[in-house]
Amino acid sequence: MDASVIVVGAGPAGLMLAGELRLAGIDVIVLDRLARRTGESRGIGFTTRTMEIFDQRGLLPRFGDIETSNHGHFGGIPLDLATLGATHRAARTVPQSVTETVLEGRARELGADIRRGREVVGVRDLGDQVEVRVRGESGERTLTSRYVVGCDGGRSGVRKATGFDFPGTEATTELFLADIRGVDLEPRMVADRVTGGMVMTAHLGGGLHRIIVSEHGAPPQRRTGPPPFTEVADAWKRLTGIDISHAEPVWVSAFGDAARQVTEYRRGRVLLAGDAAHVHLPAGGQGMNTGIQDSVNLGWKLAAVLRGAAPTALLDTYHGERHEVGRRLLLNTRAQSLIILGGEDVQPLRGVLAELAQYEEVARHLAAKASGLDIRYDVGGGHPLLGARMPHLELDEAGRETSSTALLRAGRGVLLDLTDNPHLRRRAADWADRIDVVTARAKDLPRGSALQGVGGVLLRPDGHVAWIAPGSHFDLPTALERWFGPAR
Repeated sequence: MDASVIVVGAGPAGLMLAGELRLAGIDVIVLDRLARRTGESRGIGFTTRTMEIFDQRGLLPRFGDIETSNHGHFGGIPLDLATLGATHRAARTVPQSVTETVLEGRARELGADIRRGREVVGVRDLGDQVEVRVRGESGERTLTSRYVVGCDGGRSGVRKATGFDFPGTEATTELFLADIRGVDLEPRMVADRVTGGMVMTAHLGGGLHRIIVSEHGAPPQRRTGPPPFTEVADAWKRLTGIDISHAEPVWVSAFGDAARQVTEYRRGRVLLAGDAAHVHLPAGGQGMNTGIQDSVNLGWKLAAVLRGAAPTALLDTYHGERHEVGRRLLLNTRAQSLIILGGEDVQPLRGVLAELAQYEEVARHLAAKASGLDIRYDVGGGHPLLGARMPHLELDEAGRETSSTALLRAGRGVLLDLTDNPHLRRRAADWADRIDVVTARAKDLPRGSALQGVGGVLLRPDGHVAWIAPGSHFDLPTALERWFGPAR
């Protein structure tokens, strides 16, 4: 084998996956058809859930000073994300180029083999291995691996070569996006519906502005490259009356509102993550963030199977958990598309939704969708935290200050013993090669916290709660075997 895993695509999802696999000691090759990173801003910012994930891997300091905010929206209806009580706020102006730089740096430090200027032109699953045909400057060659993961975007070659079904709806309209310099525009962070369409503006810093413009009735175009900036400037002037034709375009793109999702995230030894598995209107930057989260869900599972610690059935939980997340993502982005891009005929719907959003429970529900905090996996019944991501918990471990977040830095499972229970630790002893058993005392547990009275918590490497006591309808060894394989 050339590698245990070949990841196709060096975008955020592919680079995050490469880092997760290397963290678990799995050898990985990343292939990307581009000779170098584009440097384009593309997706900007992180949802609250992605901020939590980066924190649990110790990545946040690598991004430097991040501008954060509790302001969100659902289809242009403003939301206060602070009502969720999360540890982190959403990041607003981190360009994708910076995200890729950080994630590539981490993956390389951990030993990932990243090969650029390599176009994948064929993929064959042979049952016991996968062949990947690669074209580079020196011609074509074939690489082999035990698994291949397609993280190669909405036009995924891996998806097409291996026959994944990709049903959904075609784009009905075209939107323009541009990052420009040399103009002074008023911020419009939430979709601003104007006569004839919708516009948005955001300051990215350094004199750079991002604009998005959509005209009602603009049909999707079959383009082979980015649209000329004159098209964007003309549309902006028609909708706002403001002439930006003198601005310097740094990056220009066009996109549509197509919504598609593969029917399965895994076919044999080939898996898909990120935009290769789901495409939709990029409302609130959810696409890139969901792709990163796909990779965090998949990485530790694939590593456990490759090490022989867990059966291949563990990989089926990747589809079971993330396909549902993707389905709900398409549902909410299609709803937002209708609200943002619809004309006057949609105004009654906007009005009713804006009224409903005044109710705290509705506002929290929409805010959780927009931030990614509504994700909860089916790991079994019982306690309300089961399947949810572990809330940040400050801990005292024999006089050493730590936290539930810091304990996940190594990418291993964690059994948190909160009552110094030797029986609990003995029951987990046969999984000591796969999980860290930590005895600690919770500090400053908030009144009403779901962790009140909890004596033990089993965390998966992605931070989700797999078992809790008291509260689980199954015992600890059952949970350990399900997520970490048979006892040693």
